[in-house]
Amino acid sequence: MTDLAETTELPEAETTEMAELAEFKQRTRATWAAGDFPAVAERQLWPIGERLVKRVGIGRGEDVLDVACGTGNAAIRAAQAGGHVVGVDLTPELFEAGRRLAAKAGVEVIWMEGDAEALPVEDESFDVVLSVFGCMFAPRHEVAARELARALRPDGRLGVCGWTPKGQMGEFFQALGGYLPQPPGFASPPLLWGSERHVRKLFAGTGVELEFARETVEFPRFDSIDDELEFATTKFGPLIMARPLLESQGTWQALLHDMRGLLEERGAVEYLVVLGRKS
Repeated sequence: MTDLAETTELPEAETTEMAELAEFKQRTRATWAAGDFPAVAERQLWPIGERLVKRVGIGRGEDVLDVACGTGNAAIRAAQAGGHVVGVDLTPELFEAGRRLAAKAGVEVIWMEGDAEALPVEDESFDVVLSVFGCMFAPRHEVAARELARALRPDGRLGVCGWTPKGQMGEFFQALGGYLPQPPGFASPPLLWGSERHVRKLFAGTGVELEFARETVEFPRFDSIDDELEFATTKFGPLIMARPLLESQGTWQALLHDMRGLLEERGAVEYLVVLGRKS
C-alpha cells in the first residue's frame, strides 16, 4: 500500500521555489513598511489615484477593490465617488495612515491584509478593480493579472497605473536594480507593467479587453537636490532596505551620484494607465 504522504509530497524544486517565493514576499512587505511611505505617497503619488478614479468612472454604490492599496491613494477617492471600497495590501503597517486619511476625507474603506497573487475575495465580486503602482510589485505578473480579472464581475472595469521603463521613476528603479543582487527567476521586473505589449500578454484569455494611455505627473520640488536626496533616503523603503548592503559593498555613494544625476535632469514623470472591461 502506498503511503499517502508519498503521494502528496511536492517535488523538491517546487518546494524550494515556494519557500523562496514566501521569503521574497516577506522582504517586499518589510520594504514597504520601512521608512515613511505615507509621506512619500502623499507628496508624490496622491494626485494619481484621483485621476484614475475619474478615468474609470465610479458610480454610487458600486463595489470597488483597490489592490496593493497602500495608504488609500485610489481607495479613498473611490469611496468619495460613492463606491463601497475594499483596500487590500501585503503591508498592513500602512493601514493606520490610510484609516487616518479616510477619516479626514469623511469616508469608510475596508482594509484587508492580502496578496495581489491570492486576493482574499470571491470570484466576480467587484464592479471596479484598481491598482496604483501596486500590483506591479507582485513578483509573478501573470498570477496577479489573473487575480485582478477573477475579482471583476462581467462588464466590470479595470484601472491600473504602472511606471514606464523610460520614465524617470523607471530610470530610478533600473539604477537601483543595477546595484542589487539579481531577483529570483520567478520574479518579473515591476517596470514591465509600464509596457503595453507585456500587459496585453498578461490579460490574454482573461476576458478583459484593454486600452492604454500615457500620463505624466510633476513631483513637488524641494529647495535643493540635497534635501530631496535626504527625503528619499530616509523615507522611501526600497532605498532604506538597500542602504546597508550597498554601504557594505562600497557602492552606496555611487548610487547617490546616479540619483543626483537623475534629479538634475528631472521633468514630468511618465506612467502607463491600463484601462479594461471584462466581457
